[in-house]
Amino acid sequence: MEHADCQNRSLIAEAAQGLTGDLRLRRRTDITVSDDILFPTSSHWGNFRIATQSGQVTKVLPYKVDAEPSPIGQSLLDHADPKVRVAQPMIREGYLNNPTAESNGARGTEPFVAVSWDQAITLAADRLKAFWRNSGPNSIYGGSYGWASAGRFHHAQSQIHRFLRLGGGYVSSVNSYSAAAAEVIIKHILGFPLLALLRESPSPEEIAQHSKTMILFGGAAIKNAQINAGGLGRHSARAQLRQLRDAGVRIVNVSPLKDDTVAELEAQWVPCRPGSDTAIMLGMAHTLYIENRYDKHFIDEYTTGFHRFVPYLTGETDGEPKTARWASELSGVPEDLIVDLARAASNAPSLISVSWSLQRQIFGEQTWWMVTVLGAMLGYIGRPGAGIGYGYGCIHNMGFGSRKIPNFRIGAFGEEVGERITAENHFIPVARLADMLEKPGESFNYNGQRLTYPDIKLIYWAGGNPYHHHQDLNRLRRAWQKPQTIIVNESFWTATAKHADIVFPISTFLERNDVGGSAYDEYLTPMHAATSPFANSRSDYAVFSALAEKLGFAPSFTQHRDEMAWVRSLYEETKSNAAAQAISLPNFDEFWQGEQISFGDQLPRAEFMLEKFRQNPNAHPLRTPSGKIEIFSEKIDAFQYPDCRGHPRWYDRDEWLGNPSQRYPLHLVSNQPKHKLHSQLDHARSSQVSKISGRETVRLSAADAVIRGLKQGDIVKIFNARGACLAGVLISEAIMPGVIELPTGAWFDSQKIDGETLEVHGNPNALTPDMGTSMLAQGCSAHTCMVEIEKYDATLPHLKAFEPPATITHPPTA
Repeated sequence: MEHADCQNRSLIAEAAQGLTGDLRLRRRTDITVSDDILFPTSSHWGNFRIATQSGQVTKVLPYKVDAEPSPIGQSLLDHADPKVRVAQPMIREGYLNNPTAESNGARGTEPFVAVSWDQAITLAADRLKAFWRNSGPNSIYGGSYGWASAGRFHHAQSQIHRFLRLGGGYVSSVNSYSAAAAEVIIKHILGFPLLALLRESPSPEEIAQHSKTMILFGGAAIKNAQINAGGLGRHSARAQLRQLRDAGVRIVNVSPLKDDTVAELEAQWVPCRPGSDTAIMLGMAHTLYIENRYDKHFIDEYTTGFHRFVPYLTGETDGEPKTARWASELSGVPEDLIVDLARAASNAPSLISVSWSLQRQIFGEQTWWMVTVLGAMLGYIGRPGAGIGYGYGCIHNMGFGSRKIPNFRIGAFGEEVGERITAENHFIPVARLADMLEKPGESFNYNGQRLTYPDIKLIYWAGGNPYHHHQDLNRLRRAWQKPQTIIVNESFWTATAKHADIVFPISTFLERNDVGGSAYDEYLTPMHAATSPFANSRSDYAVFSALAEKLGFAPSFTQHRDEMAWVRSLYEETKSNAAAQAISLPNFDEFWQGEQISFGDQLPRAEFMLEKFRQNPNAHPLRTPSGKIEIFSEKIDAFQYPDCRGHPRWYDRDEWLGNPSQRYPLHLVSNQPKHKLHSQLDHARSSQVSKISGRETVRLSAADAVIRGLKQGDIVKIFNARGACLAGVLISEAIMPGVIELPTGAWFDSQKIDGETLEVHGNPNALTPDMGTSMLAQGCSAHTCMVEIEKYDATLPHLKAFEPPATITHPPTA
């Protein structure tokens, strides 16, 4: 991995040399490509200038203001690799012959037929019309995720949802794979939408000034701070974190991974069993309580329900006091260290942080609820640079931004249509996709509601890859065969595209004009099409416009605007919204002919909601039933869920390192990758340099490697009852024994090898469980996963992840 990091630094250095060369920016408003032009653009891993020659991307240049640009940007040099791009509309052969027949397992195995745009649009429109007319909106599922582009117009999620709403309705999803449990529980106990709360985490500068101790449950991984939803003008996280070290703040990383914090922090590493964080927090809370170290005034003035929680904490209700010793037995963290952390956090102002990863497990709501209770007992919530930090290291500007938070809304496509979730227009928790496909008509619990899974006949997916972010992919692959029609808009031959019936080839953000901007960043960027669309690809907007024309609602969808008119309109809307807050932005023509702009110096210093609440809880109550922090929630308690009751607690679980089976004794951590965003551009250079024999890298301790006779660079099979995958071995002292790390993001490549279903590329979601966190949030539980590893001695299977499916150029004739 050090070699991979060196290569990535080299990629950036080579690109930076272009800043002193002959390349020159030419102002432009069209998409004609000529040599030696720099095109500004924005991506979720930073803003760049794209250099082209003869219509090809030759350099990806970070802006000088970005002192720590992400190496992921260099993968854009490979965005048009013809081996992985979808070149023209494709229809699965059996589906083309009979669109109403069952797939019978053919999706993902049968060849595709290359067809004309008109034929593909006509067939897709016919199927949509038939299901809207005959089965209603509850027969159509609109799948998408928000990471396809940093552009505000070519935002696939907005495009598909606008189209399906106007066309007749659809089944939508709520919450996210990343943070569903947190999204639901935080709304109950603090009253805030999660994203609003995350923007208000104290910055490292404030922590360095005001706190003496910072305890990071789940760390604050610098690799995740490469990313910022909607673009990022400047990466500053590493430099900000150094301020903590320089100020002498004691940093404690409670995680099975030592490098969940950046090395420069010189953090104290406290290895713990994955999933045990709630127990550690309870042990700390018990210490605070019995030693009379908790802030009684804060509890009385700003919280409700502490008296309902204390009997559980002391063991009065269940006979088990949640002592530091009890927590030590569950977590593996020494008892005296748990006591020390509680005392250190209470002796002087401190901040406790919890990562997103800790709520992506069974009972994931409990960790975020319990850290809030622990923070309330310490009494620092709402004080500058202290209290609680939610989600450090999830994305850059959540925790690593500044008080200069955009106070106006950036124009976005589709907003005027509105979100309609009614009895006639169902929704599911986003991570319950396979349940929905397998169990039509079955009822389930979600956040106090009793819902029913719809009977899905058609899936339309745009801007996402469920074969990356869903769990138990072997199960999903079986369930994916059930709908009658699956339509996918996709730029690349991902597993999702390969498992579709109709595939529309989509241009990438380097091939379209747009406006880049984020609610979490102080930059706006003109996104110029640096190259022509690949082969026969078109934008999502062009596809949905053509479908809307066939279906008779094109004027409503397009409002008689072409793409550039929409880009101009959304910018003008943004400019108007900014002006209402006394923020001045240039007119569109000036903006479009320039480069990224910063408006941060015009933004006021934001006052955080929890600070206002602390200053005057009567004038600024929380949006909870009590107006206070809900240590005990009467509302949740009334749901009577056995797996999420009225206050945070420890729930025993079967699949975890504290109760290992003999067959699957290793806990799998499937965290975010370092060398790509999710599964994007997995074929490209930044991702490829990190692989071993083309496979994703699995990291394990030397002790676990010795037990299994493994050495660096070996290919191993990782397996459990749900599935198996191959990966390359990396031995590390930065991971605790009993735990292995296999990052997400490898393109799913499942093959039959000697009669066994084997994912040969290293996708951990071939192994992870597909179950809800609890009846409350029904979120992703990927981090509740036990596996075993063995050396793979057979001939390595040929990788097909980056190969297109078998294709028939012309339809067979009768």
